[in-house]
Amino acid sequence: MQNLQSLLNLPKTRIIIILAVVTLILSIPLIAMQFTNQVNWDLSDFLTAGALLLSTGLAIELVVRNLKAGTLKTVILIAILLALFLIWAELAVGIFGTPFAGS
Repeated sequence: MQNLQSLLNLPKTRIIIILAVVTLILSIPLIAMQFTNQVNWDLSDFLTAGALLLSTGLAIELVVRNLKAGTLKTVILIAILLALFLIWAELAVGIFGTPFAGS
């Protein structure tokens, strides 16, 4: 319960930074769609990527705020980033062959 309260008490500037980074990352495929037919995202792609990036950003913020510097903090941050990259790769090209694969 304390973790949820600390997440809700984030300084507004940190939330704005997280939202700005998510928006910046999502603007890359949006801009690419204007110049090439090889990038073809629809609304569900943007919503899925936005949810994935936002949840990752908030999870990282939660870990940074609640754990002191050390090996455990580093391992958890690496695990969060690894999960992001593996889920993103599965959704993009289907490296594990799940029904969620994009190919």
